[in-house]
Amino acid sequence: MKEQFEENFDIERNVRREQRIRAMRRKKEQQDIARKWLKIVVPAAGVFIIVVIIIVKAIGKPTASDGEAVRRTEAGATGNSSLEMESNGNSDRADSGEGGPTKQSQGIETAGIGNGAAGGEEIDSPGAGGSGTDSPEGTEGASYAFRETGNTRRLGGNIVSNYAILVDVDAGSIVAEKNGKVRMNPASMTKVLTLLVAAEHIDDLDRPFTITQEMTDYSFVNGCSSAGFEKNETITVRDLLYGTILPSGAEAAVGLAVHVAGSQEAFVEMMNEKLDELGLSGSAHFTNCVGVYDDDHYCTVYDMAVIMKAAIENDLCREVLSAKTYTTSETEEHPEGMILSNWFLRRIEDKDGGDNVKSGKTGYVKESGSCAASYGESKDGRRYICVTADADSQWLCIDDHAEIYRQVM
Repeated sequence: MKEQFEENFDIERNVRREQRIRAMRRKKEQQDIARKWLKIVVPAAGVFIIVVIIIVKAIGKPTASDGEAVRRTEAGATGNSSLEMESNGNSDRADSGEGGPTKQSQGIETAGIGNGAAGGEEIDSPGAGGSGTDSPEGTEGASYAFRETGNTRRLGGNIVSNYAILVDVDAGSIVAEKNGKVRMNPASMTKVLTLLVAAEHIDDLDRPFTITQEMTDYSFVNGCSSAGFEKNETITVRDLLYGTILPSGAEAAVGLAVHVAGSQEAFVEMMNEKLDELGLSGSAHFTNCVGVYDDDHYCTVYDMAVIMKAAIENDLCREVLSAKTYTTSETEEHPEGMILSNWFLRRIEDKDGGDNVKSGKTGYVKESGSCAASYGESKDGRRYICVTADADSQWLCIDDHAEIYRQVM
């Protein structure tokens, strides 16, 4: 009788779980449909408004029959026309968040990228090397900017990743790049920003936190990697930090978001505020804390280098990103804890010069290929950050980082 009851209970619990998962999938599908419609409706509405404005201006424009009055009006307006143009230019700069309008180049779309390449748009990130401008006065973003110099190199065909950048942290310069400011999807490199925002708002690393079924279901529904925490398992906030980075655990990242902000949605708002603070709001935008693919979840490898710099200059973030292994708390579900590993650091150290790489975070979704952000130090103490995206495999991604560092160090 007892066995029959337990069996019925398990069946009912699994049915409820499947119902929740189906509901989450339906919600995600509805959100995707809504975003696609917005992308159609909003541009169409913009075109309609522009046409209306042009018609209104044409109707109200003075004709030649106004004679001398028209000439006097035009003569009087001449002195203001340059001011109007300058004002419009400033408006463009304000909208793009930088010292000049955003550049878009369809000619540099990289092969092998899906929708995540966003049509191959090249974007001058605010404060970026190509723009030659600082971030807006009063923000912290200016101290994180990297600039191109006369010595900036273009990475060649021996680097298989379609996006790549190497920056000199101390000089604030771009050493080498390949499509460094072309929009792409950052995949789980997103979690570097998740770690940074969480670290800036956590005051007790040993505070207990309980993993919920919604967190594990989110990881399952979206096909994400998992740290291995189980539903109703009570761990520490410290475990969440390492679980987010080393095994790239989606349930750990969502747990951090909930712990810090109460929900993933509220936490993502904090992430985008941090992008603005770093001077990247014109070229980067995140919709989740995990790196799940979304058309509106994007940045450039330049942006990710800036995020990585901010992270390594935070003591807690640098500690987590530099750990090769970590053992989680002892719990009822895992009496001896779990050993988590940063496979990127453990594998790149076997490469020539790989022992100079101190920190790293990988990522993968099919739209971005294999990607990684890493931090390395040369023997003379110079600090570098390397970010690559869209390699065909994890090993090729590692090879690219090792080769780029080898060339410099």
